[in-house]
Parts: sequence; structure tokens; C-alpha cells
Amino acid sequence: MPTLRLGLTAGYSGAALQINRELILEAERLGFWSVWSAEAYGSDAVSPIAYMAAFTSTIKLGTAIMQMPARTPAMTAMTAMTIDAMSGGRFILGLGPSGPQVVEGWHGVAYGKPLTRTREYVNIVRNIIAREAPLEFQGEHYQIPYAGPGATGLGKPLKSIIHGRKDLQIYTASIGPAGIECSAECADGLIPVWMHPERFDLLQPSLEKGFAKAGGGKSLANFDVAPFVTCVMGDDLERCRRPIKASLALYIGGMGARSKNFYNDYAKRLGYEEAAIKIQDLFLSGKRGEAAAAVPDALVDATALVGTKAHIRDRLETWKASPVRSLLIKTEQPEALRALAELAL
Repeated sequence: MPTLRLGLTAGYSGAALQINRELILEAERLGFWSVWSAEAYGSDAVSPIAYMAAFTSTIKLGTAIMQMPARTPAMTAMTAMTIDAMSGGRFILGLGPSGPQVVEGWHGVAYGKPLTRTREYVNIVRNIIAREAPLEFQGEHYQIPYAGPGATGLGKPLKSIIHGRKDLQIYTASIGPAGIECSAECADGLIPVWMHPERFDLLQPSLEKGFAKAGGGKSLANFDVAPFVTCVMGDDLERCRRPIKASLALYIGGMGARSKNFYNDYAKRLGYEEAAIKIQDLFLSGKRGEAAAAVPDALVDATALVGTKAHIRDRLETWKASPVRSLLIKTEQPEALRALAELAL
């Protein structure tokens, strides 16, 4: 069986900012490939990853994800090149469109066309890092130099002062067919929020369409699919499932409006349509505990690593048999990191 490449997700912080330094150092000591920060509408993804760069030395540092509508492409390119330089070439740029509730309700900008934005955004970032010419771009979302309403007319095409690493990798997050296709077309990797290793057929057609658009021999051989996978290790299987059910209920039930929830749609495509409807109804009615209880055990067991070391080992064999070669692990247990480092080989 092939080996799996392991990353650790540090996520985003709750009400009080916390970064588990010792867990990250343990992951690095165990040979984990990467550690990833996140953002929603509280702690940002960039500051924690810069902090992690300062106390680590070998582990790759990724953002999963930086919200594209929150920053101009140029600002993101500047940030990526800066952190990459400070960390000795260890940065991986993970981007995502976020959702309309956060984009319009928090950042105060139009959600627009997320796939068009993604293609333009990645193109601009790559052009900036390449430094082959001063930056000029005319797209639907971005016009550089800007010449629209309020412009002075003094905008000048510029080339980055800092010389970035031209092979810096860019991942995009998506779980919808069109977003997966877009990622395969313009990015180096895909970050699904969770996935079922035995249902790669939900991703494969979209990936192939994107590879065909990209051309140049792009395929799964040179493209990374790196899903988030929560791991809770313990002897009590039901107890291990509980925090994962609460998280799945939040995403399936509350991460988006009733009429536009990407995670709810994804659960339905995985075959849990009835459960997805029930979870959303309960969650939006304020019954979060009942919503969590409505998450099927089978969905948890399919998308996460739970239970005893032996149970996790068996499930990892399923992942190894899939086309996925990278897992971004969410856990707070050092013992789980050690077990996974041993079992992923």
C-alpha cells in the first residue's frame, strides 16, 4: 500500500486566541509534511502561520484558507512571498472564495462570481510571483491598473520588488463540482473540507475536466487532493464521534443560508439527503444538540478517523487505496499524531 502524507490543521481560534505550539512541534518531530492555519470572521490565517514559521524549521506552512474577497490578489502575493522568504521556502498558499454570508456580511464586498474570481485571482498571483513583466490584468473582477470610477488615471503597472519563489504552490478549497474543476484547472492542489475516500467518483469527473482545460499533461500524478480529516482516538467509539458530529452539524446545518449551503449540498451528494435536510432544519431552529445527534454514524466513520488505534489503522488502509495522498489532520491529541505517523507509512 502507498504511504500517506500528513498535515496538521491548526484551524482558526475561538474567543481567546490559542495556538498549540507543542502539538505543532510534535507533528514536525514526527515528520508531518505540513501545518495549516485558517480564518473565518475572527482570527486571521496569516498571523498564526507567520508565528508558526518562527518556532518551526522543516514543516511546510499552509493557509487553509485565506479568503480571496478579503484581500486584493496583489496583497495576497505580497504576503505569500514574504512568509515564504521568512520561512526558508516553506509556504503553501491556500485560497478559497468563502461564502456569501461572510463575504457580504463581514467583508462588505459583493460575492460576485466565485469561480471567475478564483481564476483571475490565481492568475494574478502567479503573474506577480513570476515577475516576467509589470503587472497588467483586465478581467471581470479585477482590472490592473485600475481605471474605473474614482480612478486618478495615474495607475502604473508595477513589478514586485521582492523576488518570490516561482514554484510556490497554490491550493484552492472547494467541494462543489464546478469549484473542483476550477481547482484542477488553475491550482496545484484541492482542499475539500471533508470527503469520503470510497466516493472519489464525486470528484473524479470534475478533476478530469479541469485537467483537460489546463493541458500540459496535468493529472492526479502532479496535482494534490488534500482533504481535512478529523481524528479522535479512544476506546469509546460513540464518545469519539461526538465532537465530529457537532462540527458536521455546524457545517451542514449552519454554514450558509438555508437556500445556499455548500456543505449541505455536499452531504446530499454523498448520499445523506434526508439527514442533511433534518440537520439543517434542527440547526436553524436553534436545536444544535439535536442537529448533532441527527448526524449519521456512517457519515462520521466515512469522513473521519475515530476509535481505537486498530480501527483507525483499518480506515487508513481505505485512504491508502484511494487516489488521495495527503491528509490534513485535525486533532488535539499528541497520541493520535504518533499513531498516525506510524500507521500512515
